[in-house]
Amino acid sequence: MTETLFTPTKLGAIEIANRFVMAPLTRNRAPELVPTEMMIEYYRQRASAGLIVTEGTQISPMGQGYAWTPGIHDDAQVAGWRKITDAVHEAGGKIAAQLWHVGRVSAPAILGGKDPVAPSAISAQAKTFDGESFIETTTPHALSIEEIQEVLAQYRNAAEKAKAAGFDGVEIHAANGYLIDQFLRDTSNTRDDAYGGPIENRIRFLREVVETVVDVWGPGRVGIRLSPWSNANNVGIDSNTAELFGAVVDFLNTQPMAFVHLVEGQTGGARDWPEGGIETLRTKIAAPYIANNGYSHEMAEQALADGASAVAFGKLFIANPDLPERFEKGAPLNEPNPATFYGGGAEGYTDYPALA
Repeated sequence: MTETLFTPTKLGAIEIANRFVMAPLTRNRAPELVPTEMMIEYYRQRASAGLIVTEGTQISPMGQGYAWTPGIHDDAQVAGWRKITDAVHEAGGKIAAQLWHVGRVSAPAILGGKDPVAPSAISAQAKTFDGESFIETTTPHALSIEEIQEVLAQYRNAAEKAKAAGFDGVEIHAANGYLIDQFLRDTSNTRDDAYGGPIENRIRFLREVVETVVDVWGPGRVGIRLSPWSNANNVGIDSNTAELFGAVVDFLNTQPMAFVHLVEGQTGGARDWPEGGIETLRTKIAAPYIANNGYSHEMAEQALADGASAVAFGKLFIANPDLPERFEKGAPLNEPNPATFYGGGAEGYTDYPALA
């Protein structure tokens, strides 16, 4: 049987009705850092995706990098997310929480006056939004060995909170120049201890995060997002990307992963990578593979024919809450309005029209 976007499948232990994945999309609509009533409707509208991966949810107050992003580390947040997971399940969908720590991509104005944390005291030289304006990220505090253990405990707490909130699984955010990605790359990690230097040391933090979260969730419920050839948030391209991420995949192949979700090329940008790069990496991945970055309907069907298990769509899901139905009927697509992507109210969030 030919598998298409509309064929059911399993991502690890997560059974999905089709191969559409709603990509994680930061929308900055949680002013108190707790999921809101408006967010319930937003996710409910998009429950026809086989799997929704939520916007990044910070695992601790120190994991936050932008204004108005929801967390998954306290009981109020659990209660807010529970309303969302219930709504998605009632509509027939599945939903995974994306566990997020931004590391150095933050500033004291967002962190209650504290310096951001990272593997090394190297600034991202990026910008973030503090609720009023775009501000410069600052030089982070290099985590000590003891502090790394505290962050691992925060991942465990967030994984447990996500389970309590009724999610079907979690995705570990290890992409886009955030904390785990910062540990991986020799551009952002200049440590000379057990977490720095050789590739085996630099993947140690990722390894310990994955093992911690899998310990909470069990087999087939934990996915991960990677962006090997992306320079998002000025993380820099590692001096040996193919070997680094080959080692990451070799480790992931020892774990009961639900899926590996790969940003192909620049995050939200060009699908550029060295010849054979993505293709070679994809052939090494044992877990179900989620393809991501600028996919059209035609491109997605080809990705499935080439061995992907599912395809993630971002901006198309922002503007088309009923994207699977539109693809199935060949219906016109709503155009997304970038001016309403981040922050604001219902405009550009829950008011995109459905076909019905």
